[in-house]
Amino acid sequence: MKLKQIVIVFSIIGLLIGCENQKSYDLLIRNGIILDGSGEKSFKGSIAINADTIVAIGDLKNVVGEMEIDASGLTVAPGFINMLSWANVSLIEDGRSQGDIRQGVTLEVMGEGRSMGPLNETMKKEMKESQQNITYDIEWTTLGEYLEYLEEKGVSTNIASFVGNGTLREYVMNYETRPPNEDELDKMKELTKGAMEEGAVGLSTSLIYVPSGHAKTEEIIELAKVAAAYDGMYISHIRDEEERLLDAVRELITISGEAEIRSEIYHFKASGNANWHLLDSAIALVDNARKKGLPITTDMYMYNASSTGLNVVLPSWAKEGGHKKTMALIAQPEKRKQMISEIDFHVPPEKILLVGFRNNEMRQLIGETLAEIAEDRQISAHEAVVDLIQEDNSRIQVIYFSMSEENIKKKLALPYMAICSDAGSYTNEGVFLEQSTHPRAYGSFARLLGHFVRDEKVIPLEEAVYKLTALPATNLKIKNRGFLKAGYYADVVIFDADKIKDNATFAKPHQYATGMKHVFVNGIQVLKDGEHTGAFPGRVVRGPGWKGK
Repeated sequence: MKLKQIVIVFSIIGLLIGCENQKSYDLLIRNGIILDGSGEKSFKGSIAINADTIVAIGDLKNVVGEMEIDASGLTVAPGFINMLSWANVSLIEDGRSQGDIRQGVTLEVMGEGRSMGPLNETMKKEMKESQQNITYDIEWTTLGEYLEYLEEKGVSTNIASFVGNGTLREYVMNYETRPPNEDELDKMKELTKGAMEEGAVGLSTSLIYVPSGHAKTEEIIELAKVAAAYDGMYISHIRDEEERLLDAVRELITISGEAEIRSEIYHFKASGNANWHLLDSAIALVDNARKKGLPITTDMYMYNASSTGLNVVLPSWAKEGGHKKTMALIAQPEKRKQMISEIDFHVPPEKILLVGFRNNEMRQLIGETLAEIAEDRQISAHEAVVDLIQEDNSRIQVIYFSMSEENIKKKLALPYMAICSDAGSYTNEGVFLEQSTHPRAYGSFARLLGHFVRDEKVIPLEEAVYKLTALPATNLKIKNRGFLKAGYYADVVIFDADKIKDNATFAKPHQYATGMKHVFVNGIQVLKDGEHTGAFPGRVVRGPGWKGK
């Protein structure tokens, strides 16, 4: 055999041996700028995934993947966690969760003060009657059954939920404002126990709303103790975000200490110009509590405007019995007159934007301010509030421009600050376009990474990714998520840090964020080259108290 032929033979043998030694994976993400969620500096490397699990990460040599993605120049991170999601209804309509998936959210955490279970027959009837443009059958009773219903129906994101004290209270006491008797409190504790064993991540309250806010501190402590026994978290839309902000923060600190439970403040803020200065004192209260060993954290969205019902400006007595009671009071001339006289605006009417109505005929008012509507009708803004609520027979969704941009930056820099949207996750088509919404539904996470990290440089990218991933996962004690580590679930996002951008505006909110290239949920690709694949690999993520398999 000639020398040239011998060289060729040995070369072929070498190639065959090399192929046999190559490791093969289901998915290989090559050459990415990896931020593993820990907050540490990025490094260039590759990630190997089999089925739903990360199996190797780093400078992987001599490996191939059945599917490969070249992530050169792109950032690779764990999937983002939305600490306050209102996707509980939007996911029933469309499980693709497009508004959030296109920003990299792979886990929706739901249940602010109210949860989708447990429900009794009266609650199911009321829920059915209150449905607006999205209608659905209520095929579950407990919170765990709701989460399993969503998973079986098909969702692109993972899902988790707190159990809301407002739901527990309505189940046992309807909208009564009194403290529970011993039997009623025991029943609420039993329901909390059941929800925690089904996988709820903790107990939530939303104390400016009814019936959640009818609960006194002592009642909340008793329920929080049940959640703590299952290693759950207590999380709260605290009792006041305006002039009594500090008292509300102190209440949460008291609950955390008395119940010995990890606690978080939902969308931490000082609302209303006159109250912006209170934020520093509120931060000091949290910092001091943390120094004393209380595990208290916060979350926020990335806008200087909040969104809730127009009815929150009504006096408390007008809301105590729920919406039906409010409507009955409005129908009484003397009560109506009193209600109008006691309306309290924490922001001026020209900074209240109307974005959601139940009545189709009222939707022509979407995009107008309360001041504009009052002027058109030649009535006071106080009268306009009551008239609109009566005409629409709903709480009416509005946006309040009530916060300071400087305070947003100050909050974002807090080391214990996680991120949320406080919104549904929508598709910008079909039924979702029948209403307007807050741009945070399409842009909160992209706005963090683009505007506040890249453009304003408020915090570095490593810290931002930590706030989106490892921080909330650790706070919630979720197993094997929130980091890029071998053995962890393959919730992975790949984005262009130079281009990621929120595009939603208050005038035109139904616009997707851009710059997120690929998203994997449990190892399945949900976003490919910025477009949804139609895959539904989302699973129920359960808290540490889950008694299932």
